[in-house]
Order: sequence, then C-alpha cells, then structure tokens
Amino acid sequence: MSGLTIYTLKSCDTCKKALKWLDAESIAYTNHDVRADGLDRSTIASIVENAGWETALNRRSTTWRGLGDADKEAIDNAKAIALIAEHPTLMKRPVFVAGNNVVVGFDAKAQAAVSSLGK
Repeated sequence: MSGLTIYTLKSCDTCKKALKWLDAESIAYTNHDVRADGLDRSTIASIVENAGWETALNRRSTTWRGLGDADKEAIDNAKAIALIAEHPTLMKRPVFVAGNNVVVGFDAKAQAAVSSLGK
C-alpha cells in the first residue's frame, strides 16, 4: 500500500525489526524518523486522536522519566499532543499510519493489523 507511513526512531531495535518485517512482507511504506525528520503537530494530533493518548504516549521511556511531576499529571489528548510535540521520543514506536488507520507497536496483533493495511 503506497499510503503506509511508519514513524520510527533510528536507534529503536523494535523499529528496526518492524522495518525488516515490512520489507520481508513486501509491504510498501514510507519511513519517517521522528528525531531526524521531526513531527508536525497535525500528525501527532491525528495519531493521538485515532489511537488514544494512552496508547500513543510512551510512559516507560527515559524521556518520560525525566519529565517533572506537573508534566506527568492530568494527561488528556491535548496534553499528550503538546508533550509529544515538545519531546517526539515520547511517542510509542513504531507507529504505522494509513489514512485514519493507526497501529501503535509491533506485537503479533499489530503485525496482523498492518498486514491488512498493506493489502
């Protein structure tokens, strides 16, 4: 599918596995590195609104642990979007986007979902 974009981080092992898997499955994609290529607010908003902030925001990351308590409290979609805009590495990865379809992560369920998007 020509409209599939995967949002990754070059240093992320899971992202590397996802890219290899896409190639092995012959699924066409565009790779967007969140650190090197940046993330615009509208893309972040679309990911958060379609996946939910709880899914999109990586609360186990080093970046999250470095935030102050005020940043970690009262999270909602708007606050998650603002945090990810300020710290792109707070977004869980990889994120697969095809239109309004958003798949976050790379477990078996995510692979099945992405596989159906790629057809």
